[in-house]
Amino acid sequence: MDKISLVIPCYNEEQALPFLYEELVRVSAKMNQQTFEFIFINDGSRDKTLDIVKELRRKDKRVRFVSFSRNFGKEAAILAGLKASEGDYVAMIDADLQDPPALLSEMYIAIKEESYDCIATRRDDRKGEPIIRSFFARQFYKMMNRISDTKLVDGARDFRLMTRQMVNAIIDMPEYNRFSKGIFQWVGFNTKWISYENIERVAGETKWSFWGLFFYSLEGVVAFSTRPLAIASLFGLLFFLISLVMITVIITKTLIWGDPVAGYPSTICIIFFIGGIQLFCLGILGQYISRTYLETKHRPLFVIKETEQE
Repeated sequence: MDKISLVIPCYNEEQALPFLYEELVRVSAKMNQQTFEFIFINDGSRDKTLDIVKELRRKDKRVRFVSFSRNFGKEAAILAGLKASEGDYVAMIDADLQDPPALLSEMYIAIKEESYDCIATRRDDRKGEPIIRSFFARQFYKMMNRISDTKLVDGARDFRLMTRQMVNAIIDMPEYNRFSKGIFQWVGFNTKWISYENIERVAGETKWSFWGLFFYSLEGVVAFSTRPLAIASLFGLLFFLISLVMITVIITKTLIWGDPVAGYPSTICIIFFIGGIQLFCLGILGQYISRTYLETKHRPLFVIKETEQE
């Protein structure tokens, strides 16, 4: 019998967990030819998430948990869950039931019978999301696919079922600054995509703000593309050429018509414009340097405070 590990990152999900567990029990009963383990990763929750998980553990030994010493973020929770998993196949699923567990049966059949290494999911639409967030999300995917060799699928979810070989390849990537959607694509392997309509949260509120998603997208850009550095270099080259032209023009005008004092407003505008471009380029460079700095410190991505074995 194949064993399937379900990795479930949780951050303040006390309202959603009872609904999720009920659905997981129903799906696992339907897939009775496989064994399951449900690995809940408590990412420093401040509500009763851990208490609920412990109660589930007392009545169902398939439930396992890893509890962090503080909130380290979803990327750390995903990695911790993958490392803790023992199954032949590993699935990741959100606690809010926006990822329908009922798809697990279809995903398992596809990965077993069609020789795929990963069955991934994507949303057909973004119904229910704020319009501005949906717009910027689409633009992010378009931009990433233009500037990076690692192609991302628009609407891709973290909900996927993977073989142990693929999971081990992901775990072997030790980088501190992680962007899982890019990592899943970078490691390769044969992937089949399953689409479904967007589903609202079953309970609770989203933990992702607009700015949180914005800074998360920066992780993806910096982690999987060096094109912004090339853009900064092109800006420098462009303004160097422009400056040569302007120097030639100024010298020519001075020699022919003299040197009248004029053009103060335009000079100030040019200074502010070029200064802004310089700061923009320095900001790009700073993003890469800061992430290099974090990588070189070799800090652990997470600290475990408690597991079900303690």
